[in-house]
Amino acid sequence: MNIFVLLYNSGTDKEGIHSIELKGRTIVLMFEDKDDAIRYCGLLEAQDFPLPTVEKIDIDEIKDFCIKLGYECKLVEKNFVPKTAEDRLLISPPQKNLEVDNWEGESNNKENIDINTIKENLEKLL
Repeated sequence: MNIFVLLYNSGTDKEGIHSIELKGRTIVLMFEDKDDAIRYCGLLEAQDFPLPTVEKIDIDEIKDFCIKLGYECKLVEKNFVPKTAEDRLLISPPQKNLEVDNWEGESNNKENIDINTIKENLEKLL
């Protein structure tokens, strides 16, 4: 099954995937519907966040990527209706964003992850 994810600096050495931090967990959003992903990008841009690109990727590749890095992934189904405050984050970004400048310098995992490994894993997704 193909899904849509949000990538920053797609195809560059500084490529990254959009995620949200929730109670100490890193969650990668996967959108079933491309229009939902595009709408989420617009909401990010409205908050002065860098504009990601919407990329179509096989769901199993994203799941493997998340498992390797200790991330969680959440599928935002078409016509998703939130039932909790946490669910609302799947259709509308949080008000506060992490600083983009520190992506390479910060690690939320307890393990030390090699940046080259992350880059290789992202390249496999494309």
